Amino acid sequence: MSLEERRNLLVGLLNDPEESVRLAASAALERLESCQEFDQILENLYADKRGQRVKAIFAMEKITSSEVFPHLIKLLKDPDADIRSAAIQVLGLKAHPKSLNNVVRHLKDPAPAVRVHTAEALGHFSDARLIPYLAAVLNDEDEQLVVGAIRSLEAINAPEAGQPLVRLIKDPRAVVRQAVADALGKLPL
Repeated sequence: MSLEERRNLLVGLLNDPEESVRLAASAALERLESCQEFDQILENLYADKRGQRVKAIFAMEKITSSEVFPHLIKLLKDPDADIRSAAIQVLGLKAHPKSLNNVVRHLKDPAPAVRVHTAEALGHFSDARLIPYLAAVLNDEDEQLVVGAIRSLEAINAPEAGQPLVRLIKDPRAVVRQAVADALGKLPL
């Protein structure tokens, strides 16, 4: 079945008497349209203008094809920290297990913003194996990085995620103590 044939079938479902069918058809059409735009997105992904590139990276979030991952992973090596940050954010939201190792490495990225986005992105993977990696950054001086790691530990939602947080109860930074309190209140026992 061609893309156009599939699109026509979905357009027909927009008139279905059931609202749930109309909503599903609408969402499916959005995904198809993003696939049709994939070539244009790829062109912008490797353009000269940073703004175009960042916009293209975030557009890849809506594409359900596995073809997005090699491009996003390639961008993790980009010299521009903003490009790496955007790619990490999208990889985190997609939380594809095969991209996990590539994302974790950026907890040691030279750019502070990339490290913060990495810590935050790792929570989307909901993988308890990440606890030691996130616990390792809890000693960092960058409070945004520490708070991002705390939130990801909370998002992983594993009882053992609470243990590394205990030592931060008396952290001198109020924002860190607040994040710890929130996390300890939500983590399972």
